[in-house]
Amino acid sequence: MATGKEIADTLHDMVDREMTFMHICGTHEAAIARTGLRSLLPEQLKIVMGPGCPVCITPQGEIDAALDLVDKDCIIATYGDLLRVPGTRGSLESCGGDVRVVQGVHKAVEIAQKTDREVVFISVGFETTAPTVAATILTKPPKNFSILSCHRIVPPAMKWLLDQGEAKLHGFMLPGHVCTVMGYEEYEAFPVPQVVAGFEAEDILLGLLMLVKQVKEGTHRVDNAYPRAVSREGNVKAKKLMYEVFEPSDVEWRGFPVIPGSGLRLKKEFEQYDAQKKFGIVFKHVSKHTACICDRVLRGLATPSDCKLFGKICSPRTPVGPCMVSHEGACKIWHMYQAKKA
Repeated sequence: MATGKEIADTLHDMVDREMTFMHICGTHEAAIARTGLRSLLPEQLKIVMGPGCPVCITPQGEIDAALDLVDKDCIIATYGDLLRVPGTRGSLESCGGDVRVVQGVHKAVEIAQKTDREVVFISVGFETTAPTVAATILTKPPKNFSILSCHRIVPPAMKWLLDQGEAKLHGFMLPGHVCTVMGYEEYEAFPVPQVVAGFEAEDILLGLLMLVKQVKEGTHRVDNAYPRAVSREGNVKAKKLMYEVFEPSDVEWRGFPVIPGSGLRLKKEFEQYDAQKKFGIVFKHVSKHTACICDRVLRGLATPSDCKLFGKICSPRTPVGPCMVSHEGACKIWHMYQAKKA
């Protein structure tokens, strides 16, 4: 395999026009920022951020729904990244309720097994985390356990981005983690260059090189630059589990409107574990009222340093928007590595 420098040199030789590619994975952004990879790229080649952080795209209405569950005296179990994401009336960290950080859904079930109180797991994530939640639901957890499903599916968001044409994208670097589970068959329907990439600097550079080659050839397909982890069909067993328990639903993404078929809700036969139905919780749309530009960052239209709040009013200690909270959030990543405007 060629070294990173050799791939970068080849990119400089090949890129002869403006090309913009979007990645849809917070781990890709972390690797790019950590290694200073953008500084190696030709000036005409841009890689921009998309909606690749599941915590970042969780809308305020779903955070508010979790706070409503706190008001109902539920024990809330969630990933640590979600604690400080602001809702309209504070965050889970500041709410004063019984909120516990867990490493996964199985730990939330263990809490429910040791108490008579209602335990709700705030179930966020793309197709990477949904199968483990589905497998847990199939084990028939205790009756005092339920989930607030905040899951999202990546391909419908990509379709929305392509239909809008806002960022003038030439192709996508597909999320390696999601594709490990889902494969890349369903992405083949999109008429743009796409590459599945891993998370080392060389993986990302190779993915960019393969994208550039497609653009230069005037063709489009899905290339796999991460064959050590990803196959076309993905993890068939995990996909079967996911769709045995969940079904697609129309949901809002933070920074996006309602995207048809982009969420996952529990099927009717499992609705006893659906916290929305169990407690009469409604996801409400919340209009944006701050100068935060997380919505534009998530759509590839801006970088974190374009925001007037970045590193000033908004920091990891005092986040205004979700992209400054999660370890997969672009703003927190840029703040951590002191990235400059790219």
